[in-house]
Amino acid sequence: MFETLGFETLTPRTASILFGLGLGAAFGVLAEITRFCLRRGLIGGGQDNRSALAIWLTALAVAVLGTQALVHAGWVEFSAHRFHAANLPYLAIIVGGLLFGVGMVMTRGCLSRLTVLGASGNLRALVVLFVAALAALATLKGLLAPARVALEAVVIPAPSLPLWTAILPMALAGVLIIRSRPGARMLVLAALLGALIPLGWLATGFVLLDEFDPITFESISFTAPLADTLFWTGASSAIGANFGTGLIGGVVLGALVSALIAGRFQWQGFEEPAQMGRYLVGGALMGFGGVLAGGCTVGAGISGVATLSVAAALALATIAAGAWVAGRVDARLTSRWNGVSDARPTTQGQPQAA
Repeated sequence: MFETLGFETLTPRTASILFGLGLGAAFGVLAEITRFCLRRGLIGGGQDNRSALAIWLTALAVAVLGTQALVHAGWVEFSAHRFHAANLPYLAIIVGGLLFGVGMVMTRGCLSRLTVLGASGNLRALVVLFVAALAALATLKGLLAPARVALEAVVIPAPSLPLWTAILPMALAGVLIIRSRPGARMLVLAALLGALIPLGWLATGFVLLDEFDPITFESISFTAPLADTLFWTGASSAIGANFGTGLIGGVVLGALVSALIAGRFQWQGFEEPAQMGRYLVGGALMGFGGVLAGGCTVGAGISGVATLSVAAALALATIAAGAWVAGRVDARLTSRWNGVSDARPTTQGQPQAA
């Protein structure tokens, strides 16, 4: 398709980088405004949490319907994509999803949310992103690769999801919208964000398709693109940029502009060493777990599920399970610690009895 568009100065790879930059910028703006994050929707049972989950599910529903419309039109086809491999590495996905879910509770955000927060001045998020990218790179190409290969070797034949499952995200979103009643503006923005997913599939799998200069068939994700961005930053003279590096740069740029315009940019850092240690561990878990699971809450959870992939659906389910369990444990430990602190007598600065 690419060779018929008449571009004379751009290669498919260069075009994919520029497209990733634009797609990422749109995602960054929309995610910054809506505070788009699955963790916020899963942890806690308040009105704000239900609204956050309704927004996330609205984006997922639009992504699924839009992607399946492309499949029905014959513009994209996923049978050869890794999300639809013949064998399902269920052990790697389950372990990775659970670890990712725990990690995003420890760091108070998934990779997409932390990328947006980092662009908004949150230094904690930037540190976590660096650690997650390093862990992901080590899992893909470095010291942790043998562990990944061993876990991925445990497989079963992959089942397939029937087409009717495409309506499930819409049904779940509808229930939560009725219960939480998020603002119409936020729902529209969430729908626009979800529409970016099929747009990514369409561009990389149809518009920029070139048999002589192939690019990776992908949509919005964060685990592998963060690793690619880190690798490219340190070795750009040896390797080239790609769609993922353009995407990450676009998300940072879009979120930064949105935060500055709205007055939400604010420098933030770690409050104590223990907090930093918690965030470092959480970032490592997300980097390692995201690679094993085949993606993050956006890469597998939205882009992957939009293809009706069993592997992606399993990844999303285990990420949600890991986050839910970690959230309950964290809440219990926090409550217990606060109870101990409240019960501890305060004598500093008070006169002692004779």
